[in-house]
Amino acid sequence: MLHPSCWKEKAITLICSFLLPVSMMVDVILLNVVRLITGTLLLSYASYTDIKTRRAPNNLWVIMAVVGAILLIIQYLDGGFPNIWYLVFIPIMIALMYLFFQMRLLFGGADAKALMALAILVPIQPTLFSEQLPIWKSFMPGSWIIFANATILFLLIPISLLIYNIGKRNLQFPHCLLGYVISVEKAKQKFVWPLEKIKDGKRKLMYMPKKFDVDEELAEFEKQGITEIWVTPKIPFMIPLLIGFIVSFILGDILLQLVRVLL
Repeated sequence: MLHPSCWKEKAITLICSFLLPVSMMVDVILLNVVRLITGTLLLSYASYTDIKTRRAPNNLWVIMAVVGAILLIIQYLDGGFPNIWYLVFIPIMIALMYLFFQMRLLFGGADAKALMALAILVPIQPTLFSEQLPIWKSFMPGSWIIFANATILFLLIPISLLIYNIGKRNLQFPHCLLGYVISVEKAKQKFVWPLEKIKDGKRKLMYMPKKFDVDEELAEFEKQGITEIWVTPKIPFMIPLLIGFIVSFILGDILLQLVRVLL
């Protein structure tokens, strides 16, 4: 007859032998799926609120960061990191996104906070379906891949504006790549920046919108009897960020793939 302590050891050994493969299976199959679902849901809601109000709640990024931290702990305990040094990129990416925001390369505080939280949620390139996805593998940090994908998608906007302006026969360069012509009255009701300004009593075009009171500037146009002006839409970066996030799980690193093709 076995001593009670032996039964206890056998029970612990049996439980561990069962839980370890399960935890490893959870690590491989579910962690990246949880990352994908979490990021998609939070970025989708942020995109919705950004479109409606041009704001995104801060608690979204807290939730994303907390979920990301929990997943990192689980993955670390399971020994699931191909290279532990990739975790060094988390503070690096957070600092880089803060720097981009201060340099006005990221206009929205919510965009910067989202990318900081994504640095924790997706520190390395995620894989799905036994590493069959994404199609284009990359050595870059996951959050950088998402940011690069979103930036490339955002740069497609001038093409769509050009097509729109061709249809309207408004081909004043380079403004037809930056915006479109609408009435001053409609500009008051939309999220837009004027690409024109009244300076020294004269109407002048600007390549990029400057900091000024939009309502005051629109009122000035009306005083001058100007009914239509060039404007650029305040397109939330959150939308291409959402698409870039999903693309990073399916296609992978668009920028690195373009470099590979060109070289």
